[in-house]
Amino acid sequence: MILNLSKIKTESLLLFCKDLILSYKDKEDIQNYGIDKEVIENFNKIGNDMLKQIMNITLPNDYYLKNRKHYRIKAILDGYNFINEEISKSLKEGDSFNPSMLYFSLLAVWFKELNKESRSKEYIYFILYPYANVYDKLLVEIKNKEFKVLNIKMLELAEEIIYKFDRYSFR
Repeated sequence: MILNLSKIKTESLLLFCKDLILSYKDKEDIQNYGIDKEVIENFNKIGNDMLKQIMNITLPNDYYLKNRKHYRIKAILDGYNFINEEISKSLKEGDSFNPSMLYFSLLAVWFKELNKESRSKEYIYFILYPYANVYDKLLVEIKNKEFKVLNIKMLELAEEIIYKFDRYSFR
């Protein structure tokens, strides 16, 4: 059976981002950085929009768990685990991180920088999303220097992970 590895990696990434968004959705931890309410609202709006689109093209989590022995689902879950392990290796215990900026940067690097799935209509939302506008709001317009540094760290981490993920081989 021939597998489209790019689509499998894309679905792995989207599943990971979905879980990341759901892990912090509706939590107020982000306020620890003393950032404007408007920034928090922007993060939440982007997260809700992304989550809605991810939910439209991925299956429910229990489907993946129930069918984890199927060769395609196994490959998707292997990709998911690769991303998770690489991020866990890169983030030290107790390190601050911004899950919003991390998932957003992961998607931006995958779809825009590496131009993955550029011919796939099912991922058109992620291909056409105006990532640059969001980066301006979440990097350039942030006044809190500590939070800006954290966001840049998330962007660098996302680039590192996605480049490794792109080279990842399913074996």
